[in-house]
Amino acid sequence: MAKKQFKAESKRLLDLMINSIYTHREIFLREIISNASDAIDKLSYLALTDDKVGLNREDFRIRVSLDKDARTITVSDNGIGMTKEEMEENLGVIAHSGSFKFKSEHETPEDVDIIGQFGVGFYSAFMVSDKVTVISKAYGAEQAYMWESTGADGYTVTECQKDTVGTDIIMHIKPDTQEEHYGEFLETWRIRELIKKYSDYVRFPIRMDIEHTEYVETEETDENGNKKTEPVTHVQEETVNSMVPIWQRSKADATDEKCVAFYKERFHDTQDPVAVIRVNAEGLTSYRALLFIPSKAPYDFYSRDYKPGLALYSSGVMIMENCADLLPECFRFVRGVVDSPDLSLNISREILQHDRQLKVIAGNLENKVKAELLRLMTADPEKYDTFWAAFGRQIKYGIVGEYGMKKELLKDLLKFPSSNSDKLTSLKDYVGRMPESQKYIYYAAADSLHTAAGLPQNEQVRAKGYELLYFVEDIDEFVAQMLFSYEEKEIRSVSAGDLGLETEEERREQEETAGRSQELLAFLKETLKDDVTDVKLSNALVSSAVCLSYEGEISLEMERYFRQMPGDAGEKIKARHVLELNPSHQVFAALTAAFGQDKDRAAKIARVLCDQAKLLAGLPVDDLAAYSEAVCTLI
Repeated sequence: MAKKQFKAESKRLLDLMINSIYTHREIFLREIISNASDAIDKLSYLALTDDKVGLNREDFRIRVSLDKDARTITVSDNGIGMTKEEMEENLGVIAHSGSFKFKSEHETPEDVDIIGQFGVGFYSAFMVSDKVTVISKAYGAEQAYMWESTGADGYTVTECQKDTVGTDIIMHIKPDTQEEHYGEFLETWRIRELIKKYSDYVRFPIRMDIEHTEYVETEETDENGNKKTEPVTHVQEETVNSMVPIWQRSKADATDEKCVAFYKERFHDTQDPVAVIRVNAEGLTSYRALLFIPSKAPYDFYSRDYKPGLALYSSGVMIMENCADLLPECFRFVRGVVDSPDLSLNISREILQHDRQLKVIAGNLENKVKAELLRLMTADPEKYDTFWAAFGRQIKYGIVGEYGMKKELLKDLLKFPSSNSDKLTSLKDYVGRMPESQKYIYYAAADSLHTAAGLPQNEQVRAKGYELLYFVEDIDEFVAQMLFSYEEKEIRSVSAGDLGLETEEERREQEETAGRSQELLAFLKETLKDDVTDVKLSNALVSSAVCLSYEGEISLEMERYFRQMPGDAGEKIKARHVLELNPSHQVFAALTAAFGQDKDRAAKIARVLCDQAKLLAGLPVDDLAAYSEAVCTLI
């Protein structure tokens, strides 16, 4: 029979289909199995109204057979089959979809999934095959037909013999080359692996012949009189797919224990997640999701190698292993799956089109994750603290990132160490404990909890009986700057100068003292001009003699952070230092006396106090030897 040409533009179009649309050649099996599933779905639909079909739902199946010697993979189904005309339409016209036509002509019920709608998936077989043969007998037809093609050169359609309704797709695998090892697709383990990866939840059984080896005793014995064993291999047909995914089952069937077991197996985690989130959404956009919040961060979580995202399925067929668009970056730690029949996919079913459905699902999942974390924070604080220890830094990065776009979403999830308790506290709980007289949310920032708790600047806040938050991570003050306030309470650093704690009387006394010490303060400012922007008297100090505060947006903690950056960039980003002196401390009295009698001594005392303030703030002293010598001289 004369070879027919494809009803498409040219060989280049088919080359494009084979070589450009699909990024992974292993996709071919997913596409062929999806087509088989569609064919069964069509006949299953007809069986609802046509008793002559003679098949019940449990009778339908897909079979995958391998023949290493012949180098063929055969995918067979007992679905609706194709007539000669349908072969011409579906296989002879590239990008013609019989599934799309069937779906548009029939009001299919919800439990009938027609996966393939673009008509190009079949041609993915040519990525691994140099010849494809399709043998099909349509339901209700007497004659079967065979379609054969070696690629863009065209195809033939001839009559053939087939006893049963359905379709066999026989792919002759290309010979191996130095660059490509096509023979891997003739290995049972590899094909089984691909079925589990891409088609595990196709809802019809996928059957394969699986070899099993047993060791049986023989009549022979060894030198110890024990009977010898020999391997016996037998082949057994087995169903290799799960069919009904756990997220499609009822909660009674898919218990939390089963979901946790699924999580551990699927995502290779040895520890239970802190939370399991189930979503069953119906409406304009229908989908199911099964999400997990891990209890620990993967070793590569904060590296470029980590692949965030949820596994995305469309009607049980895996489309993407890691779809990062379904959750915001701040929730990149969430693992799980999403399955929706409503997503708009491109023709290769490998790339998700960014459309309204995707945004709706992503928005809903974002809210579900936040709601679950808030529930944990209240109902199971120990589990939340486990989560926070693993991913709290990620929540903080989420607030700072994208110019604060997610700060309203995340601010209620924050937790910090507190002077009120040995446990972490949320901003909401902090504000709930604030007395009416307290204006601000106060925090002390340092590189450790011990240092933060011991800062001299804390004394005035503590004297008022107010609670302090301790910021001990580099990111914390950037978070505070991005939030600025919480429930209309400004977040203020104890090192930021005015804490709003002085009474009018205390302010007047400070101004009077500063006025009497005007010459001394001017002297100190001139003496320390290379180290500080200003020198002033402070009401923040109670028992300590000195501390370092700052003016402007760059804090002392931020300066320490930037100093750690490689190169010279970090050295140029500095806070505007302010030296604060306690006018009630005996050291200030000694400084005042020295200023009136020996200005060189007063200058030495000033430099020692400035270096002490730097050390207390966790900043380096420029010349430790000079500092040590000055201390010894003064003593």
